[in-house]
Amino acid sequence: MMPAEIRPLTLPEVEELLGWAKAEGWNPGLADAAPFLAADEGGFFGSFINGRMVAGISAVRYGTDFAFIGLYISRPDCRGKGYGRAVWDYAMASLDGRTIGLDGVPAQQGNYAAMGFAPAYRTWRWSGRFPALTSASRDIVTVTDERLPAIDILDRRAFPAPRQNFLAAWLKPPRMARALVRDGTFSGYGVLRPCHEGFKIGPLFAETPREAEQLFAALAREAGHGLISIDVPEDQAEFSNHLAGFGFTRGFDTARMYRGAPPRLEERLVFGVTTLELG
Repeated sequence: MMPAEIRPLTLPEVEELLGWAKAEGWNPGLADAAPFLAADEGGFFGSFINGRMVAGISAVRYGTDFAFIGLYISRPDCRGKGYGRAVWDYAMASLDGRTIGLDGVPAQQGNYAAMGFAPAYRTWRWSGRFPALTSASRDIVTVTDERLPAIDILDRRAFPAPRQNFLAAWLKPPRMARALVRDGTFSGYGVLRPCHEGFKIGPLFAETPREAEQLFAALAREAGHGLISIDVPEDQAEFSNHLAGFGFTRGFDTARMYRGAPPRLEERLVFGVTTLELG
């Protein structure tokens, strides 16, 4: 094969990679590129032949010892030529010494296992339209800049590493962010983002299933009659049953897998993962 140039991606190139994800049926958000880059501006790589991208990947670094792999795509007309594997190897080398996470579809989990990734838990995608309900609880508030420090503290309990730069971008329009605050204490938050088809909710972090249901309802109200999807860890059976009771259907599944020591976090808080691309 012709040797490829591998280098970090610019914002327009990340947008191109997300366009490939849309073509693959992954339904990314309408404005994902900028907050994705905010997570790690040097964390997206592409293989280029004659100046054109032929494969890409995200390899986002969080903190000092965690990273997440996603958006691993080769252009359809360039598959089977080694360009994808080349950018994978380059990205993995950039993460040397860190625990690395990914969300793998069943067809690829064996390949990831052969490369040292071990499964931690499964997630199921639930999709549906939420009915119009009564007005939201007065404990549900819009996330503003003043509330970011409290959100960051809660997020750090439910995510493997600090990600302040990402959150500062992710919690802003066109995404809608809501938090549950009782007696001055933040007990959950979630984000609704418009996608090419409908909306996705992620993350959805809460202390209890009941609080997750309240946040979900508040976010779903913002989606109107639009289709909503959320990736729910399989252990959150009560919350999944709640969604099923409203007519949501379970779709494809993935496995959260880690290479290296699994991160320490309060998994009981996670009712919806942030994204399958960035963890």
